[in-house]
Amino acid sequence: MKAFHTITEKLRFPEGPIAMPDGSVLLVEIDGGALTRVKTDGTHQVIAELSGGPNGAAIGPDGKCYICNSGGWIYEWQGDVQVAVGNAPKKGWIERVDINTGTVEKLYTGTDEVQLRSPNDIVFDADGGFWFTDHGKRSERSIDRTGIFYARADRDEIREVIFPMVTPNGIGLSPDGSILYVAETLPGRLWAFDITAPGEVRKDFSQSQHGGRLIAGLAGMNLLDSLAVDSAGNICIGTLVNGGITVVSPDGTDIRHIPLPDRFVTNICFGGENLSTAFVTLSSSGRLVAFDWPRPGSPLNFLNR
Repeated sequence: MKAFHTITEKLRFPEGPIAMPDGSVLLVEIDGGALTRVKTDGTHQVIAELSGGPNGAAIGPDGKCYICNSGGWIYEWQGDVQVAVGNAPKKGWIERVDINTGTVEKLYTGTDEVQLRSPNDIVFDADGGFWFTDHGKRSERSIDRTGIFYARADRDEIREVIFPMVTPNGIGLSPDGSILYVAETLPGRLWAFDITAPGEVRKDFSQSQHGGRLIAGLAGMNLLDSLAVDSAGNICIGTLVNGGITVVSPDGTDIRHIPLPDRFVTNICFGGENLSTAFVTLSSSGRLVAFDWPRPGSPLNFLNR
């Protein structure tokens, strides 16, 4: 088991961590319906109260926090841990929060052709646009086929770029911004797409309906959640059930698992000196933890660059 330091606890299903330059960590509390700042002493400060189910989060070119809101999840307590057991029926959206004032704006609910179902994770490119996943909704006998979207922060554009995928969740960029990575939760697969222009990717349909290049497919109960990329290009993915961080090399030939004591290890980000500290959300136990990473994380556009 990986040795770690608990920064804070008693969070209500935390996700979407962002390590800020001042040492604090922004995160969402999905069940708590909040964007929260965790200070270096472990105390919490609610920046904004949010409806639905705030999920992935990223700082945009205007310094505001852009949030994928899933519309909500259904939770139950199993002993002293909180477990997501289903989707709330409300459809999701993209919103942004002024972290100085707490003002919340809803930006997108879908394209002209496609309504968003359950937006999940988000990453900004150097051009000022953002990629995000739509995880979809599941019911007892059905599951959405959803896709990957690209949108602009100025509300001028949103479009579905990649379709169809099954429970797409984590999303990130290679250190040079040339490759888009997407993790599917239930299949346990990691895909790559070569970026040809802002919001555009090259597709090869020889391996998949959506045109992605398979990097890794995990056996066993390794359900892939949100992700971050380190400076060596390794894709570091929060992993459910077999709780921990799954680290996949860019070519998929080296796959390692860092176990952590929570079945819902949902996300990771890098911060601290030289971006060499991993901050990880242990969601079912409501904790934000940190530990040293062997190399710096990849800097994020508009936050570390």
